[in-house]
Amino acid sequence: MKPVDSIEGEDAVETRLLQQMAREARDFLNAQDWCARIDQQFLAYGVGGVVAVFLTEITPASIDVDRSLWVIVGDLPPAWIIADDSPTAADALDAYCLEMELWVEAVKGGKSVENLIPVNVAPTLENAEQLGGRLVFLRSEILPRARAESGREVG
Repeated sequence: MKPVDSIEGEDAVETRLLQQMAREARDFLNAQDWCARIDQQFLAYGVGGVVAVFLTEITPASIDVDRSLWVIVGDLPPAWIIADDSPTAADALDAYCLEMELWVEAVKGGKSVENLIPVNVAPTLENAEQLGGRLVFLRSEILPRARAESGREVG
């Protein structure tokens, strides 16, 4: 993991994209009323412009909020995952996919998304189809690479 001020991609373009994604992750957390302050932010895994997973330490606004969170951003809805439940960036990305797949299934089935992970798009069939396609790509192309980089077996 690298502190966000030390992010380096494979080239200048990817570096710029990953830095932009770090800002997006900060902005996402800062918009949450339960986040009083972001204390530290580390890039755990990223593919510039596609997806980035950041481990973030926050000062919570109340005692019932976890201090360590994964924040996933990219060409998909941003979300946070509790770090205690997902020890690696690959685990966090897998948890993200699972939560978003539940949202996609609910929308496609005409069910309420009220008690599911918050998604920053309207629960329409079109949005569910688009997100579903991105999740298939994440699971087939990105997650295996993230698992390999974390030293864990794919599967």
